[in-house]
Formats: sequence, structure tokens, C-alpha cells
Amino acid sequence: MTKTRKLFLIFLLLVVCLVLAVPMSVLKSSTRFGENERYLYIYPGQTTADVRHMLQELGVRRMTGFTLLDKTLGYKVRPGRYRINRGDSMLEIFRRLRNGQQEPVRLTIPSVRTMDRLAGYLGDHLMLDSAEVATAFRDAAFCEAYGYSVETLPALFIPNTYEVYWTLSLEQLMERMQRENDAFWTKERSDKAKAMGMTREEVATLASIVDEETANNAEKPMVAGMYVKRLSIDMPLQADPTVKFALGDFALRRIYQKHLTVDSPYNTYRNTGLPPGPIRIASVAGIDAVLNHVPHDYIYMCAKEDFSGTHNFAKTYSEHLKNALRYTQALNQRNIK
Repeated sequence: MTKTRKLFLIFLLLVVCLVLAVPMSVLKSSTRFGENERYLYIYPGQTTADVRHMLQELGVRRMTGFTLLDKTLGYKVRPGRYRINRGDSMLEIFRRLRNGQQEPVRLTIPSVRTMDRLAGYLGDHLMLDSAEVATAFRDAAFCEAYGYSVETLPALFIPNTYEVYWTLSLEQLMERMQRENDAFWTKERSDKAKAMGMTREEVATLASIVDEETANNAEKPMVAGMYVKRLSIDMPLQADPTVKFALGDFALRRIYQKHLTVDSPYNTYRNTGLPPGPIRIASVAGIDAVLNHVPHDYIYMCAKEDFSGTHNFAKTYSEHLKNALRYTQALNQRNIK
């Protein structure tokens, strides 16, 4: 090694030590880091030059320090989501990127109506291709590998918030959701489902209908009790939300007789028992409402004419017709078709 090269390396080491010793902010003073932070997203295939450019786009300055650290310590690009704080030194940023110290994502599984919508959501929040996820969710072999059918797969997902890495693969996500599902189904919940003669998937299916019928969590156990009663006497559930799901038209405000003839296993006017699977990802409140349903003798319900989102319940068909007439009149008055 020549004397000149030795001197150059000593100079580089001195610079690195200076960076280490002086933890001054590398962010431009005019940069707004969501007040105090921003996030750098590095995709597979991106280069050191790409990372440098993205850091500059985020408002990071003193990029010479990054170059010197790269030459001295070496940097291999590692995909991920990295937090850049306002008070970070360049050495802190470099170490974080070099060591692959990602910032976890708080992923909240939404109670969406279709698995395509869930795929889109996952594609927006993780390093996943939404089209590939949607295709996997429609693949029977893929679903079977995790113990579900295409129809029952929504029952796997529990709408809670989870900390995961942005680079999580679909397989890793599915395994995580399996663990979370097992943790959610405590012995108490499992025993209640068993006492009802229902599987987890069946509870989630009924819960998804209850969720669609009312957003009022306080009323959900009452609504669940009505459907449990219908199941017990082998009466069709006759749930309008299942007809909307069968038609693929969630914007319907009114269900007419023509809608009730749709040929689908999800049409609970034509078929008795539960549909093949959930008609949305059931909420925790919906699942617990089914498990803790209110036993009663009501077998009919109709939305209240005050549009409060709650229902009038009835034991007889004649009483139900009176409730339905009031609601129909209210719809007509508001010109809701």
C-alpha cells in the first residue's frame, strides 16, 4: 500500500469519526418530516445511486458523508421501509440502511366486503402486488394450504392492528394471520362456538351478515339472535345483504322481488342455512355479537322508518308487514329507489 493511499484512508477514517462524534441534523431546515420524521421505501433492484437520490428527495443533506461511509464501511442495498428522523446524523441513517433496520408498519386489517378490496389495501400498505394477491385469494390450492376454501378465506382475517414489516411476503402475511386468528379464538370464544354447533368459519359468516345489517354494535347481539333463531327452526335467513353480495351490487338501497331470484348459493332467500362463506371480513364486534347473541323469539326484523340504522323486531309475519309498510313509506317519501 502506497503512502498516499494510507494517508487517504486515514483521512476517510477521521471523517467517519467526525460524523460519529457530531450527531447534527442532516435534514434541510425547510423540510417538513411529518413534523419529525419521514420514511424511505427501498424496493428490490434499486441501487446505491437510487438510495442517494431518494434521500435527497426526502430533504437529506450532507450526502458526501454517505459516500465516504459507503467507501469506508461498504453499503449493500437492502429493501425496506426506513424511518428518517429530523435529528439523525448521517452515520445513524447509514447504519440503519446498511443493517436493514426497518421501521414496522402498523397494518390495520379492514372489514371490507370483498377479497379484491383487501388485496388492493394490502398492495397500498405493503410491498405486495395487489393483482398477484387477488389472484392468490381466488386460487383454491393457495387457500387450501392455509386450511380455507376460496369462500371461507375471509374468516381468516381478524380486523385488528398488527405490526409487520413492509417487505413481508404474502406467505409470511398468511402465516402471521393464522397465528393471530388462533390467538383471537380463545378457549372462551371456541367453547361458545362449539356450544352453538358452529365452526369459526360459520361464526364469521353469520357475523359478516350481522355487520352488514347494522353498524350499531349495541344492536348486533339482538340481530344475531334473530338469525340464530331462524337457523334453529330451519327458516331461510332471508338477509338482504347476501342478495347484494350475490349480485355484486353493494350500492342497492332497496331490494325488490326481481333481486330475490338471483341464482346464487349466497342468496339466502332461495337457500336455507348459511351461505358458503362470509360476505365481508367480519368485525370483532360482529363475531362477539354472534357468540354472545341475545336469545329471543323474534324471527323478523325491518329497518326503522326513522333511518337510525336500527331495527323493529317482530314475532309474527303480520306484525312484520306493518313494520315493513312504515319503512317502505319512509323510503318513498325520501324518493329512495
